[in-house]
Amino acid sequence: MPAAEFDAIVLGAGAAGLMCAAVAGARGRRVLLLDHADEVGKKILISGGGRCNFTNVNTAPDRFISANPHFAKSALARYTPADFIALVERHGIAYHEKTLGQLFCDGSAKQIVAMLLEEAAKAGADVRTGQPVSEVTHADGTFIVRFGDQDFTAPALVIATGGPSIPKMGATGFAYDLARQFGLKVVEPRPALVPLTLGGGDVLFRELSGIAAPVEARAGKASFREAALFTHRGLSGPAILQVSSYWRHGEPVTIDLLPDAPQGWLIEAKRSRPRATLRGALGALLPDRLAETLAERLALPGELGALTDRKLADAEARLAGWIFRPNGTEGFAKAEVTVGGISTASLSSQTMMAKTVPNLYAVGEAVDVTGWLGGYNFQWAWASGHAAGQVI
Repeated sequence: MPAAEFDAIVLGAGAAGLMCAAVAGARGRRVLLLDHADEVGKKILISGGGRCNFTNVNTAPDRFISANPHFAKSALARYTPADFIALVERHGIAYHEKTLGQLFCDGSAKQIVAMLLEEAAKAGADVRTGQPVSEVTHADGTFIVRFGDQDFTAPALVIATGGPSIPKMGATGFAYDLARQFGLKVVEPRPALVPLTLGGGDVLFRELSGIAAPVEARAGKASFREAALFTHRGLSGPAILQVSSYWRHGEPVTIDLLPDAPQGWLIEAKRSRPRATLRGALGALLPDRLAETLAERLALPGELGALTDRKLADAEARLAGWIFRPNGTEGFAKAEVTVGGISTASLSSQTMMAKTVPNLYAVGEAVDVTGWLGGYNFQWAWASGHAAGQVI
C-alpha cells in the first residue's frame, strides 16, 4: 500500500501537538496528528485535579527554566495568555482565577481537550491514535513515519511527544531518541515539579505526614512562598514542587517555617509571656504536631523567661532558615514535568525548527523549556505549538 501523503505530520496529541495541528490546518495545511495513546490530551485531562490549570495570567519569560533563558521569549510574546483565554471564551468555557494568576475550568479539563479537538477538526487535521510509531526516517526532503502497520509521508515533521514525566500515562523519552537520531543535542532530563524525599536526620519529619503550613522555600537562587506539605516520604506541596525544579542532588533546601513572623518575635514573646514555653509559642503559629517536632529539635526546654535572648535569637534564625537535605526526588513517576530536553541551541526560537534539519520541529515539553507550577507549562505548550503551526 503506498504511503499516505500530508504537508506535515505532528507526533504527539498533547497540548502542544493539538495546538500546532489546529494552527497549521487553519492555514490550509494537510496535517496528520498521531499519538500512541488510545485518547488525546491525557495529561491535560489529569491536570489541575481534573479542572486543567490551562494558563497563568502572570506569564513572563523569567518563570521558565532553560539552558538558554532567552529562548522562550519569542514564542511567549507572540501567543499570550490573553490569546488562549480568548479561545476558551469563544468556546463558551467558564473559568476562574484560583490564586497567583492560575486559571482553571469551572467544569472539567475535558472541555479544553474537546475545544482543541474541535479546533483541529475545523482546520481539517487528521487525528489518529492507539498505534505505536515504530520508525521515523528522512530521505530526499521527506519524512516517513511508520504508525502501526501504515506509512505516512510529509515534508515537515513536528516532535510534540513530551517528556518522560508520569510514565503510567504512557510518557516516554521518545522525543529525545528521535532528536538524537537527527543529530540534535539533548540537555540531560530530570524530574521537575516533583516531591522531595528525606532521609538521615530528617526522617522524623516524615512522621508529620499530611501536615501543611505556609512557608518560604529556597533552593539555589530560587525562592517560593506557598504551602509545604509533609509526606510519608518527605516534602511536597506547591512551595516544594516549585523549588524542586531548581534543586540539584546534594544541595540543601532551606525553609522559612514562619515567613510572616517579624524579626525578634521570639524575644518579644519572652517579654510578653515569660511563662510560655517554646512549644507553646510555636503552637500558636504552626500546626500542633509540627510545633512539637520543631520544639524537640530546638531542645530549649522550660519557660521562655528562663532562656537567654541569644538562645532565642538562634532558635528564631533556625526556624527562618531550617535546612533540609533531601536525598532525592520521587522521580519521573510523580514529576509533573521534565527539566531538560531537546536543546534550545539546536532550534530556532522564532519557528521551533531544527537549525540543522530543515522542516523538523520540536515543541512543548519535549524542548528544554520548563515553566513554574501553575499553568505556565501549558502556556509554553500553546505558544510553542502556535509558533511552529504558523510556519510548517
